Amino acid sequence: MSLYYPFLPKNSSLNSFKSTTTASLQEKLFGEIISGSYPYSSSINITYFSGSDISYQPEKKYIYALKNILNSYSIYSDHYTYSSSLKWDKRTQKIKLINIPSIFFGSSLDKGSIELEYYISGTLIGKLQDKNKNGELIETTGSNTGSVAGVVLYNEGLILLTGSWSLNDSHTEKYIYNPSTIDNPRWIYWGAGLNEANNTTLTSSYNLLFDGINYIPTITMFAHADKGEFNHSNNPTYTKFQEIINKPPIVSRHGYFENARLEIKNTTKYSYENFTGSLDKQTYISKIGIYDENKNLIAVAKLSKPVRKPENRDLTFKLKLDI
Repeated sequence: MSLYYPFLPKNSSLNSFKSTTTASLQEKLFGEIISGSYPYSSSINITYFSGSDISYQPEKKYIYALKNILNSYSIYSDHYTYSSSLKWDKRTQKIKLINIPSIFFGSSLDKGSIELEYYISGTLIGKLQDKNKNGELIETTGSNTGSVAGVVLYNEGLILLTGSWSLNDSHTEKYIYNPSTIDNPRWIYWGAGLNEANNTTLTSSYNLLFDGINYIPTITMFAHADKGEFNHSNNPTYTKFQEIINKPPIVSRHGYFENARLEIKNTTKYSYENFTGSLDKQTYISKIGIYDENKNLIAVAKLSKPVRKPENRDLTFKLKLDI
């Protein structure tokens, strides 16, 4: 990314950039290029909100920013409602936010395909599924089966976990590092240790399964070959073998003309061997050209198998082009 402002006045209200300090901007010459990179990432981001007071956890502003989106999903389930029993707006609510980049799923997550699994030393202790296809993540394997442990925002690629019950009372690990806390495995700890450099969660592992939906806009076109049309070809195989050699083109001072007496090869199929019937002019369509409004060839569609086109038959070809 490059920014070029040859007429940018210094000491103005328009000279603030996130990646450039005001002091360094003032030192630059007029017309100098300011470059940087977009903060793109294809990694699944996992954020834990401990439920402490908002003044000590400013990241919870991301949950507040989802208020309108959560309420828009409330037509599918009451668990989306911002002031519901999940208490999104409560400062003490513990929330695990899983952000899946759209490069993984396309246009939206497929309803009914979401699965989250929780393992201890390779043993499955809990599984969540959106089996009702309404965004509710219901525990199907674990200590509290049938309970809703979170919701899915399909279009945004977000998963919010609020299940705080213990999945295994006999197992404890250091799931939170600031402050350091040893606790039982819970859904709000799903993914703990994946983003931390000082990962000491050695026996807990996780699995996330989902399908994506990708909408591709297409253009549908129809190519018509009416009766009596497209039954002649300039392809040399359209005439009998060696016809061009035996009857070469006519060259004179008036021009260059193809011999009008070239005999067309009779490809009509008969049930009798070595029998020649009456000529039936037919071609085999193998390619379809696509032209713009100025008669310029812009694309060629190739058929997987040539289609026979007799004179007494009309054909329509349906073409689809992804854009």
